[in-house]
Amino acid sequence: MILDARGVSMDFGGLRAVDRVDITINEGEIVALIGPNGAGKTTFFNCVTGMYVPTEGTVTIQAPGEHSQASAHSAVQNITGLKPNRIAERGLARTFQNIRLFPNMTVLENVMIGRDCRLKSGVLGAIFRDPRTRAEEERVIHDSYAILRKIGIDRYVNDLAKNLPYGAQRRLEIARALATEPFLLLLDEPAAGMNPQETRSLDELILRLRAEEGLTVFLIEHDMSLVMRLSERIYVMDYGKLIAHGAPLEIKSDPVVIKAYLGEDVSA
Repeated sequence: MILDARGVSMDFGGLRAVDRVDITINEGEIVALIGPNGAGKTTFFNCVTGMYVPTEGTVTIQAPGEHSQASAHSAVQNITGLKPNRIAERGLARTFQNIRLFPNMTVLENVMIGRDCRLKSGVLGAIFRDPRTRAEEERVIHDSYAILRKIGIDRYVNDLAKNLPYGAQRRLEIARALATEPFLLLLDEPAAGMNPQETRSLDELILRLRAEEGLTVFLIEHDMSLVMRLSERIYVMDYGKLIAHGAPLEIKSDPVVIKAYLGEDVSA
């Protein structure tokens, strides 16, 4: 497995927003985390990606390709409590439920910022701009533009992020996340606010990224048709606790899940 969260809890004062959640993700999977509003899904994402330090529990990762090493256990990294930039360096990248672009920077510049954690030039290189630093800057521009082409928004390359159509802004967030070279991409409600055509296009993009980039995808989403189409496995949260886990067809017919969403006993 490439992600293993064990007993993760998050308290805010007297409120337990996440309560001893166990989630594992295997290489190459598309896994969904669903649940009613306020179930604790984004809080759990924040614990995994370093936005919050969990009150209890651990989050460990193992990059693809390290599973077969003779000393595989040494490749397992405990990322609990690390800063978000350190977690990004280790191969996890995310998007946010509420778009967090740099609105007054160009589309290209937004992606270039995502490359920062992979740069080798230090402060001195930035000051003196030696040939090595200039070459690296040229590679960043080239690689960032290539990502925009892959995501399908290269026509906006010189536009300010705030001027993009909504669906393109969502894609730009994914492009910026890809710029960090992740092996695990965490998407927090990537289809929020999209129309059916944009959502279908997003489905195709996620599947293509997994196939072409070898990505594993972990997503939070309220669009159940998207979740059922894409996911191999689904975890369900309610009131901070995991209440179900299984394949899409199992989850779709689970009485406990139906009750959590409808707020009533399905046998009533």
